[in-house]
Order: sequence, then structure tokens, then C-alpha cells
Amino acid sequence: MKQTFSVSGMSCAACSAAVEKSVKALKGIEDARVNLLLNTLSVDYREQTLTAQDIIAAVRKAGYDAALKEDNSAKTQPSAKQNSSEPKARIIASFILLIPLMTVSMGPMIGLSFIQALPPMTNALLQLLFTMPVVFINFKYFISGFKALFRLAPNMDSLIAIGSGAALLYSLYSVLAMSFALSAGESSAVMHYAHALYFESAAVILAVISLGKYLEQRAKSRTSGAIEKLINLAPKTAEVTRNGQTIVIPAGELKTGDIITVKTGQSLPADGTIVEGSAFMDESLVTGESLPVEKNIGDKVICATINTDGYFKFRAEKTGAQTTLAQIVKLMEDVNSSKPPIAELADKISGIFVPAVIAAAFISAAAWLAAGYDFSFALNCAVSVLVISCPCALGLATPTAIMCATGSGARNGVLIKNAKSIQTGLQVNCVVLDKTGTVTEGKPAVTDIIAEDKTRLLETAAAVEALSAHPLAKAICLYAEENGIKPIKAAHFEYKEGFGIKAFCDGQETLAGNLKFMKSEGAQTDGWEEKAEKLSAQGKTAVFFASDKKIIGLTALSDNIKPDAKNAIDDFKKMGLEVYMMTGDNTKTAANIAGRLGIEHFKAEVLPSDKEVFVRELQKQGKTAAMIGDGVNDAPALARADLAIAIGAGSDIAIESADIVLMRKELSGAVYALKLSRAAIKNIKQNLFWALFYNAAGIPLAAGVFYKALGWQLSPMFAATAMALSSVCVVLNSLRLARFNPIKNKEEFMIKHITVEGMACGHCSARVKTALEALGAKAEVDLKSKIATVEAQNDIADDKIKAAVENAGYKVTQIK
Repeated sequence: MKQTFSVSGMSCAACSAAVEKSVKALKGIEDARVNLLLNTLSVDYREQTLTAQDIIAAVRKAGYDAALKEDNSAKTQPSAKQNSSEPKARIIASFILLIPLMTVSMGPMIGLSFIQALPPMTNALLQLLFTMPVVFINFKYFISGFKALFRLAPNMDSLIAIGSGAALLYSLYSVLAMSFALSAGESSAVMHYAHALYFESAAVILAVISLGKYLEQRAKSRTSGAIEKLINLAPKTAEVTRNGQTIVIPAGELKTGDIITVKTGQSLPADGTIVEGSAFMDESLVTGESLPVEKNIGDKVICATINTDGYFKFRAEKTGAQTTLAQIVKLMEDVNSSKPPIAELADKISGIFVPAVIAAAFISAAAWLAAGYDFSFALNCAVSVLVISCPCALGLATPTAIMCATGSGARNGVLIKNAKSIQTGLQVNCVVLDKTGTVTEGKPAVTDIIAEDKTRLLETAAAVEALSAHPLAKAICLYAEENGIKPIKAAHFEYKEGFGIKAFCDGQETLAGNLKFMKSEGAQTDGWEEKAEKLSAQGKTAVFFASDKKIIGLTALSDNIKPDAKNAIDDFKKMGLEVYMMTGDNTKTAANIAGRLGIEHFKAEVLPSDKEVFVRELQKQGKTAAMIGDGVNDAPALARADLAIAIGAGSDIAIESADIVLMRKELSGAVYALKLSRAAIKNIKQNLFWALFYNAAGIPLAAGVFYKALGWQLSPMFAATAMALSSVCVVLNSLRLARFNPIKNKEEFMIKHITVEGMACGHCSARVKTALEALGAKAEVDLKSKIATVEAQNDIADDKIKAAVENAGYKVTQIK
């Protein structure tokens, strides 16, 4: 059983390591992973052995608190902004108190006469007076830090508590020693201890660390903003018709079958099918589609999409946690709870990091004392070592990058289902494409009819193909219907996967399928092979029909190549990937499609069961294969591939065999996914390098390793500032992924702006967009400004653009 828990009290990677260790020690735990960024614990356990309360108890035993995470479809998490008022007030108060403290402690060094005039004891007591409120305000570090230390599971708070506490205790000791020296009249001893005060270091460490944690939390909230934004997309209420009455109810009370009314400007509270009216829907925040999509009766609509123009009613089919939106949110939370293999190094280091730092602090202090230096110098080095060390940077290196990458992907219609697939995306060196629905539109249309009696052919074809759900069958039936053909009766349907159909029409055995199927069934093919070859050379698919072993004719169908397919395949090649295409078509048809797209490797006449074998053969050659398919008959190949990408999944995002799901049917989405994977892993490596380099360089510097040779000694105040900024730098570096744009060199692309007259509504802009994309370009049309923007890797002549728009029924007045 898999469950997610909210964990409170964690502050660094050592905390998450302690929680994981405590939970994994339970019998019956299959896997346990902590996400420091989201403060969650994802557990896979045997329900017969454990309960949720056992897991919560284990977390509490480690010194933290836990509770079962609530369903996001019902309630959203409070934002960082809402939770920031208490730490902000604490930080402001701390820094206000630092002003007089720093004035008193540093006044003699900067020549402030009124401070220099103060007696040493008065100066020390004033420092104590201003320090204690700062300690009291930030006392939580001491509570959590020493609790963790006593449990033998020290964390970042332990380092802060020991460092600041040591500085504070030594300063208190110095004040007492000053008072005894003053009573004894030993002025030299008074001055010695007056220069051994570290009140300002103790206070500055606490204040600066609090500020750093606040800035880190603000930056972290920006990385998790994608999930929160998605959760808040769905409306809180819905207007439904029940028992003939229209009422407004909370969205959480919706049931499957409810008829929901949606007006212009409103978003949808559920997934469903339109039963009345029409509209243009803005699906950009769910699928990444930039332009409104026209929806009519019978069309599917998705939860949280916005009705930009129109009025309709739809029947709810998926509500609550079953909606597309809820599944997207769950996918994002699942991937952020998982870890890529690259994170294992950070996890191993985090488990021993804090104890190692405490040991290094004591060793540095002991070494300097043994070398004859005074206790004040040794303490300075030890405290600096404690407060400069930053386990937070290690803990945040991976989850922040994963969170930003998945958020960026979701905004662009790319859903990543697990963190491991991000790292696999970096390792991919070949891409396998299914032809139908991936490279082509998946909507074939009849182009040729070859038969002595075309009416009889279509009557027979419509009868047989009506029994099949294959795209070619649907196209043939639609063509017959449009031409007023009424199908004859068919019975005893038998489907031969990958080959064709056998049935009986008017008592005669009827065959429908490719030439190979006709031959295997003993049909006479004389004279038809040459016709099929000519059609195949044109990239068309021939479907033969035979009655009583005699071919009565054929239909030729063509499936248009997707407008972005050529550019996407070129991008794959630029990334150094080998591109393979698989299709059930014959070799000549496959060669025609492959030639037009620049694909050098293809395999034709492939049965659905052969696709998995083909992927396996590539893997045997040492290739790391990404399989891109429509998820219908590609499931075995998707499951076999190292990286499975389901394209055009739309509202059906729960494709179990896919690692990455593309919400749109554009092949360019797969290019984006692979480039995003590469960028994310590069970002994680940068974060880990910075975290490791910072600690590797900072700890020796703080310990005074360079003091004798170069005279470098680090103040605890500067050490605390460096530690606070280190984790903030990691988070800010990860945030660059939130603005990830794979097209960095715009000069390589042709971009033209076309002013179009005659567009009056969303239908018009959609037609212009379709016309321009047919030229092999990416197009966006702004109805208000009447400007269409075209982007392509190859230049498209102005006259071609103008002709395409004017053929669609509109006038081009300017092209820039």
C-alpha cells in the first residue's frame, strides 16, 4: 500500500535522512522516501504488517511529527506567503536588536567616542542585554537542535545551536571572569576578557540563519508554485441541473452523470462530454495548447479549462480525484516524491554529514589549543566550522530541480511520472516512433477508389469495416457515408490483427486487408500488385476487398504528416539521437513517409506484437531507446523501452506503460521532454557540485587551515552568512528551470508576422492557424490584433504564406 504523510519539523538533509532511517527500520516497509522541499514522506508498505499509525509513531520517534496527507482535490496546502508572517516578525525583531548590539560591540573598533567612553563591564552587560532577546526570539533552534543531538541524530539546527550556544556560553563565562577580575582589581585581566566576548557572533548567527531560512522558504515556495497553481485552477462551485431545477453546489459534491452549465469566462469543475451548445475552450494551463480549442456536442471537455466564448452544458464523467486535473496533480506529487539515481550520493553524504562536521569542529579546536593558541581563537574556529557547514544545500539540490522541471513540463503539456525517467532522458541515444498518430495525424482519409463497380465496393467495404475500430476502417466508413452509400449486412466477423478482416456479406466470404492478407487467404491478386505499388510510392495505404477469393477493388488512404513532425525529427538528430520509425504499412509507403521526414531507419509491415521485439533488438545492440507512441497498440513496446513517451494522451493520462505523457498530439512535445530532462540533470549536477564544493572549501577555511600560511581567519558572523546564502543559491539555480525554453538560438528560426483581414471569431483564427501549420510551421493567431505569427526552421516564401491564408478565405495585408 502506498501512502503519503506530511512531516513537520524537518530543516535539512540530515532531518530527512533521520526520518527515512527510522521508517525503513520498521518491518513491512517496501520503500520510504522523504521530500525535503514538500515536507512529505511517501511510504510503500505491507498493509498486513503495518498501519499508518505505526509509521507516524516511527517519525515521532525520530523527533518529528507526521500526519496523513489530505487529498489535494478537496483542500489545498497553505501557501508560503500565508505561513511567512511569524518568521518575518522574528527576523525583523532580531535585526532591530542587532543594531544597538553591533554598535556597542564594534563601537570601539570604528572610533565611536561615546562607546569608547563606556567602562568594559558596562559594555559587556549592554551586549548581554541586547543579545538575550535575540536568543529568546530564536530559541527554537536550541530546542530542536539539542533534541536531535540527544537522539544521536543531529541536524542543521544542532550545528546552529552548538555554534551559537558555545559563543554565548563562553561570552557569559567572560562576563563572570571580568566581574571577578574587577573585584580583585586586576585591570589587565578585565581587558583580556573584554576582548573575548562573542555575544554579537551568537546573535548574528541566529539572525542571519533565520533570514537565510526565510529567503530559502520563499524561493522554495516558487519551485512548488506549479502544483499549487494547478490545484487552484478548478472552480469551487458548479451550476448543475437536478430534478429539473438549476442549483449551485460545491464542486466536491458533484456526481457522475450531473448536467453542468458553463457560461463564458467560467472554468469547468469536472471532466465530461458536451450535450448542448458549443464554445471555444482555453486549455493552455492543462494541455499547454496556446490557442482556444473549438468544442461542440459530443466533444470531451477537461476539468479546469476555461470557456472563453460560448455557452454549453456537459455531462460529468469524472469528478473529484478522478478528473484530469487531479491526476496531473497526483502525477506531479508522485514524481516529486521519487528520486533519480543521481540523488543517491547526496543521500549517503547527508546521513553522516552533521556528525562529521561536529567532529571536525572539535578537532579544529583541539588542534589549535595543542598548537599553543588561546581558547578564544580555538573557539572562533570551532564555531565557524559549525555554522558554515550547510547540509541544506545538499538536501535541496535534487528535489528543487525536479520540482521546477516537472512544473515547467506541466505548463507545457508534458507530464513526467517519475524522477528516474528524467535521468533516463539524458541517457537516451535513439528514438523509436510509431507512424500512425505519432508522425502522422492519425486521421486517414480516402484518396482513391479503384474498382469496376465502385458502388458495390463501397457497400461491401462499409459493411465489413463498420465492425472494426481501426482508423483506416473509420475513414472508409465515413467516406461511404458522405457519398450516400448504405452498407449491406455483414456477419461472422473475424479480425486478423495486423492483416485484415474476414466476414460474410450476402452469404459470400468477404476479405478486407492488405495484399499479404489477400495472398494468405488464397485470393487472386493478379494485376493488383502493380496498382498497389504505385499507390505505395505516393505514400498511400491500399486496403483490398475480395469476395469469394476474388478481389473486387481497393481503397487508397493517406494520413497527413503532422506539421511539426519534420522539425521535431530534425531536432532529435541535432541532439545526436538516431531516429527509427515503425509502421504496419508496406515498405514503399513507409519509405515515402520516411524520405519526406528525413528518417534513415524504418521498419515496415510491423505487427503490434513485433514493435516490442524491435525495441528489444535495439537494446541488445547497446542502445538506450525512447519509444514514442499513441498508447493504443504500442503498450508492449512502451513497456519494453528504456523511456516510454505516450503522445496525444489528452484526458486519458493514466497510461500505465508510459514514463512521460504528452497532453498534446505534437511530436515537438517529445523533443521538449528530452531537452528538459537534459537540462534538469545538468541543473542537479550544478547544485550538487556547488553544495559539495562549498562545504569542501568552506569547512577548511573556517577551521583555520590557511591561517598560518595566508593569515586567513573566518569570523562566525561571515560563516553564518555564507551558510544561509548557500542553500538560497541552490534554490535560485533550480528556479532557472521554471523558465526553461529549449529554443535558445532564435536566429536559427524563421519568424514572420502576418496581418490578416477578415477574421471575426475563434473559428476564423483556428482556420488560419490550420492553414499556416499545413506549411510545416508553428503558428499562433491573435484575433484581437489580427496578426498571425509563424515560426519554422526553414524559410517559407511569402507568396506561399499568402496563398495558404487566402485559400482559407482571408486577406493578407502585410508580412514582416
